[in-house]
Amino acid sequence: MLTLVIGDKNLSSWSLRPWLLMKASGIAFSERLVRLDRPETKNEIAKYSPSGRVPCLIDGETAIWDSLSIAEYLAEKFPEKRLWPETPEARAIARSVSAEMHSGFQALRSFWPMNFSREGMRHMTYGIGADIARIAEIWETSRKSFGTGGPFLFGRFSVADAMYAPVVSRFQTYGPVKLPPLADEWRAMMWSLPAMQEWGDGARME
Repeated sequence: MLTLVIGDKNLSSWSLRPWLLMKASGIAFSERLVRLDRPETKNEIAKYSPSGRVPCLIDGETAIWDSLSIAEYLAEKFPEKRLWPETPEARAIARSVSAEMHSGFQALRSFWPMNFSREGMRHMTYGIGADIARIAEIWETSRKSFGTGGPFLFGRFSVADAMYAPVVSRFQTYGPVKLPPLADEWRAMMWSLPAMQEWGDGARME
């Protein structure tokens, strides 16, 4: 069975992404949680992850690190799960917005770190307004252009939904954030997703 090594559920947004992808897609795995910011953390993670970071997926003798690389590996290993959209155009856009989430939105990451245990903090959006606007545009445009086949960004649940899941939690923690209609519907749906609630319950228990 696959093993996913993750960090604290309350804080590790990168760990949430592959965990949610696997849970929501019905991919069986065991979970190994390493508590972060402790004296033993570095040595514990080094047992599994060549990069010294979480998440890390273990498949037999193979270790795959980095959330987006894990997602690509899972998409290839489980093609029947259809983790990327089927049409070339939708798949290209889904990969583009996933990569943008992977490498961008530094202000949002810095000023609004993921924290499931502190909802309703009502932080001001100063300094991150551009990030919020761009994320809202991505969600709204994806739903309008590709979301007719289901409630997710590209209709069916995909890697793109998992990549933006931590932002959903941030908007819950620091919001309310005003979003256009389709983007807000997707945000609310993702927040109520059983796998998302399961992660949140675990985060609040830490």
